[in-house]
Amino acid sequence: MPSPTVIVIGGPTASGKTALAARVAQELATEVIGADARQFYRELPIGTAQPTEEERLGVKHHFIGHLGIQEDMSAAAYAEAALPVLQELLERNGTVVVSGGSGLYIDALLFELDPLPPADAALRERLQALHREHGVEALAEELDRLDPEAGAAIDRRNPHRLVRAIELVTLTGKPLSALRTGKRPREGFAVRWIALDLPREELYARIDTRVDAMMVAGLEAEARAVFPHRGLNSLRTVGYSELFEHFEGRCTRNEAVARIKQHTRNYAKRQLTWLRRDAHWRWVDPRRQEEVLRAAAGS
Repeated sequence: MPSPTVIVIGGPTASGKTALAARVAQELATEVIGADARQFYRELPIGTAQPTEEERLGVKHHFIGHLGIQEDMSAAAYAEAALPVLQELLERNGTVVVSGGSGLYIDALLFELDPLPPADAALRERLQALHREHGVEALAEELDRLDPEAGAAIDRRNPHRLVRAIELVTLTGKPLSALRTGKRPREGFAVRWIALDLPREELYARIDTRVDAMMVAGLEAEARAVFPHRGLNSLRTVGYSELFEHFEGRCTRNEAVARIKQHTRNYAKRQLTWLRRDAHWRWVDPRRQEEVLRAAAGS
């Protein structure tokens, strides 16, 4: 009897992860566990490219749109909630598909991680003061100084993640990459790691096309609906921050759209940096769907 198998579909934003994960799950008669922290929020379906209604009708998805924007879910909390779902699906179906671009959340789900130090109140207050007085750029510069590799990989527009990364590097005296070496694969299942890889020009063209499609689909209205809550951590992300600047009169609509495209390209580069740290990924061109399906089947 084949061993239970988790199939991970990773890759940068706009590479086609969501659609291919649904296709693989449908072929294998199983379900999808989302591991993209941006897609957790039910108020943000357009800007975070959540699965379409058609994709959800064909395949059940977990951990997509399950939180309100005022809620937060750390990687550890996500793993605690998602692991029982993963195990139940493996027992029932033999396979499960995990899809996402948030490497930290994928790692938390599939690996036993060494415990990390808790937040230090004095250090956190100092970093929050730095953010209040000098903006998110000051936090990014501080992380660059302490751990340039982490600075290149992290979401530099998210102060919550920047603060936590600086805390970990400061409190442990180690770069984030060294903290990740203390991970051990969870027992009880095999993992097939599939990463979607496109030529850079093709990926950037897809990003531009998708941002334009999001604007047509109503991203501006979606952002305006949550604009009163713009200080929340969940909204400090690409696609919303730029439109908030437009709503505040700090840039034109066209400038906001151009910034979304540029910041999404930057985000994709950070995702690729994170993915390429690990040798276990099998890189596949998403335009060759049959090759993706063969990789998922283990051939």
